[in-house]
Amino acid sequence: MSEPAPARPNALVWLWLSVAVIVLDQASKWLIVQNLTLYEIRVLLPVLELTRLHNTGAAFSLLAGAGGWQRWFFVGLATVVSAGIAWWLRTLPARGQPWLVTGLALLLGGAVGNVIDRLLHGHVIDFLHFHWQQWYYPAFNVADIAISCGAALLILDALLHSRRGQAGRP
Repeated sequence: MSEPAPARPNALVWLWLSVAVIVLDQASKWLIVQNLTLYEIRVLLPVLELTRLHNTGAAFSLLAGAGGWQRWFFVGLATVVSAGIAWWLRTLPARGQPWLVTGLALLLGGAVGNVIDRLLHGHVIDFLHFHWQQWYYPAFNVADIAISCGAALLILDALLHSRRGQAGRP
């Protein structure tokens, strides 16, 4: 009788990174809620301030004034995307594609971090605000940083993967 082949480890081992993002995101938002009132500003550097904002929309407050339906739309969308990312991680090997699995784990952690806010508060808590002279970047949070870094790593992986594919061509 032959023994079944041992299960190969998959990229779900990278979920520790997603969990770390969620913990950092929620802890930072908790600290902001405990220490800043809504719209209060604390200057950290000439170009960076902490300010507590409630974003009912998506990135850059897209659909923020849409009347409330967007809360459940974004919860549903992020849940479906998160499930897809978890499934994708399950299909990938634990090693061999570090940019891809790191990017997916960061995206997953960031998406879940913001979904938690929408479920608990009805909005996402943003608090990091960069500006330079008269230019102001929209406020964001740790989950947004993870999502942006994850997306950048997916683009990097795609570029590196396409280069490897082209290098093998005559």
